[in-house]
Amino acid sequence: METSAPPALRLGPDAAALTARLVDIPSVSGAEGPLADAVEAALRELPWLRVDRLGNNVVARTFLGRPERVVLAGHLDTVPVAENLPSRLDADGVLWGCGTCDMKSGVAVQLRVAATVPEPNRDLTFVFYDNEEVAAHLNGLGRLAARHPDWLAGDFAVLLEPSGGEVEGGCQGTLRMLLRLPGRRAHSARSWTGENAIHAAAPVLARLAAYRPRRPVVDGLEYREGLNAVRIEGGVAGNVIPDACAVTVNYRYAPDRDEAAAVAHVREVFADCGVAEFVVDDHSPAALPGLSHPAARAFIAAVGGEPRAKYGWTDVARFSALGVPAVNYGPGDPNLAHKADERVSVADVLRCEERLRAWLTAPPAAARP
Repeated sequence: METSAPPALRLGPDAAALTARLVDIPSVSGAEGPLADAVEAALRELPWLRVDRLGNNVVARTFLGRPERVVLAGHLDTVPVAENLPSRLDADGVLWGCGTCDMKSGVAVQLRVAATVPEPNRDLTFVFYDNEEVAAHLNGLGRLAARHPDWLAGDFAVLLEPSGGEVEGGCQGTLRMLLRLPGRRAHSARSWTGENAIHAAAPVLARLAAYRPRRPVVDGLEYREGLNAVRIEGGVAGNVIPDACAVTVNYRYAPDRDEAAAVAHVREVFADCGVAEFVVDDHSPAALPGLSHPAARAFIAAVGGEPRAKYGWTDVARFSALGVPAVNYGPGDPNLAHKADERVSVADVLRCEERLRAWLTAPPAAARP
């Protein structure tokens, strides 16, 4: 049985044009295969790279003997398409479509650097991975870290998540926990003979409404936490008093707390709210900014701007766990991620490509006149 060839992926003439081509290869989480095939095929055409693959995760590396190695990473998947494909370029130089912002423009910048910088001033590792937009246990970068941590080794990493072309340090952790509330089933015509589990959720909701999140400062960056109900489940039938209810809360916490402290905090907040069981549904830890690392300082000096805190969770946390300091830096407004009207400015994409190439081709400081 013949297999179809991956779609051809031309890596020129610039990152903006390449973004449009990437967007037009749909890659919703779990269906990244065709895009991973295209990326792998394009990278294997570059003789200065060694290319490895695990599932739908592609890693390409230089081996030039440079004293420092930098990892450039980005995910291939997008959220579900919302009638926003194929891509569309308008007269104002804005590219529209699913994944334009989060994060195929960042992936395009990675691919352009790979194609146009055969002799960088630092050895480079390019990581393209799947399933970032879904549950943590499916994350391709996590699988790479577990199976081939040597592929991700480096002195510094840049995750090209949308950051508006500004450096964002660290990231907040995200904890999703189910708060299970008990009741006793009964016929709704004789409700006094039962206990309504949905009504039992009232103290939990009241506690959430009154909650005041922290705004801690870590390494000079202010983070903004949040604790919110994101789902409530309960009910058996239209004439039955429910005997169970579960409120799912999402806690976004600053990097001065670890995983254990985050879980303990949520349990403490709802300790007297009648919760029968606390169940961790999903948890990804925070990452410290690490901006004091020499490589991070050099990168910030090269791309300019004032670093800021990353409120959302990103895979910089996975690099941090491997001992690799990492920052978020990529084109696109993060506030447009996942929206039906997702879009990115062509100028932002080109600027990001230019700055990264300049950083990776500049001569060492000692060699400059």
